[in-house]
Amino acid sequence: MVPNDMSRRAFLAAGGSTLLLAACGGSGGDAKVDTADPATEGAAQGLRVSSDLYADPAPQRLAFVVLEDNQSVVAPTSITLAPDRGSAGAPLTATYRTDGLPEGRGVYTVDAVLPTAGVWKGTIHSGRDELPLFVEVLGTPNAPIPGSAAPRAASPTVTAPLGVDPLCTRDPACDLHSRSLDQVLGAGRPVAVMFATPARCQTQYCGPVLDQLLSVADQYRDRVDLVHVEIYRDATSNAVVPTVEAWSLQSEPWLFALDGAGVAQGRLDGAFATSEVTALLDRVAS
Repeated sequence: MVPNDMSRRAFLAAGGSTLLLAACGGSGGDAKVDTADPATEGAAQGLRVSSDLYADPAPQRLAFVVLEDNQSVVAPTSITLAPDRGSAGAPLTATYRTDGLPEGRGVYTVDAVLPTAGVWKGTIHSGRDELPLFVEVLGTPNAPIPGSAAPRAASPTVTAPLGVDPLCTRDPACDLHSRSLDQVLGAGRPVAVMFATPARCQTQYCGPVLDQLLSVADQYRDRVDLVHVEIYRDATSNAVVPTVEAWSLQSEPWLFALDGAGVAQGRLDGAFATSEVTALLDRVAS
């Protein structure tokens, strides 16, 4: 189940490292959020963006940022990962992604193999610094993963809002609320569904994701059904949309791509580049 208080949902790198809040303010998004640790203000810090990492022998996307004075640090960067009481593996070269993100913001990604549950210790090698990054790996994921069938839950639409108001917090509202997920999933066409609340995002990382999807939507509408689902039932409370609960989402934002049978083929969360969005859509559109 999704926590009741989703106004403070965060990506927590376990073991005392810092937080990158990728959720929304219960007061409508005007709250101030410190993404830096006051104890290390001015120093470079690694912050985990990915959530819902799980034990699996297959690679999965691990995203993180490196901040200094609240600005993204751009440097040749790699990361090593070690399981609890284990040795670090070979360095993974991180890809720095900025397209679609605000100026001064970028996210690093690696394809990480995390075969065992527990707290993994990462070491980010970023220019002159070696920064810790603790990564919690779950025994089982909460949200749908590649190869699993998505929940056939209804999503709010213009004709059946399910008590959700506003239906879309983007200004102006997007046009991805005409068909419910339970109508399009498994109906033969691929589906891409984004769970996000633009108006309440407190960081410069999660805010642009819906606009990123909309910027490329016309390239895919004839091949992929596109759906946007808000996180909250209204503009001020922390009550979540029933679809969010059905999908067991513990964080936001999320973008899932599903094939015509309703089986997940890929997912993105936290913060991502537009090129990652198109790569995901291409995977199911083809």
